[in-house]
Amino acid sequence: MGKFFDEILVAHQSFIKKQKMFFTASAPLDGCGHVNLSPKGMDCFRVLSPNRVAYMDIVGSGNETSAHLLENGRLTIMFCAFEGPPNILRLYGKGYTVLPSHDEWQELAPHFKLQLATRQIIVADIDKVQTSCGFSVPYYEYTGERNQAQQWAEKKGIDGLEAYKEQKNRISIDGLPTALF
Repeated sequence: MGKFFDEILVAHQSFIKKQKMFFTASAPLDGCGHVNLSPKGMDCFRVLSPNRVAYMDIVGSGNETSAHLLENGRLTIMFCAFEGPPNILRLYGKGYTVLPSHDEWQELAPHFKLQLATRQIIVADIDKVQTSCGFSVPYYEYTGERNQAQQWAEKKGIDGLEAYKEQKNRISIDGLPTALF
């Protein structure tokens, strides 16, 4: 079952900072709705305090996390060691979406290297932290970040990105609205 903590400890922060990738999981309240699990990279995650985290989210083919957070706030974030000692760290909490038009954006944006494709910042208030063994997670070697998202965004341009978000990021696959509109 692992060990549970009420906050993100300094050792947890150190582990998080070393990871090149993490995963987010969210789901609608409707039991027939789709669970969303998304990989994230690009040095976009920040621990803001022992009980608050945020990550920069870029435009993608969907916006499930935003829709689920707007509906019920539930969010799980998972880090796992692909190098060094085995470890899995999960952060459980309630999250919300911060858009460039929100007042809180000015406070959060300096924590990140924003990109043209940055669509929102996801903030989560963490109420439970879990560590577990990770013995079955394989080793992987990090060789670098992909640059396709930035290239794609530059090709689309600001107007093209807004049109794309309107078309692809307005509602979830289950028909829930996102925070973007």
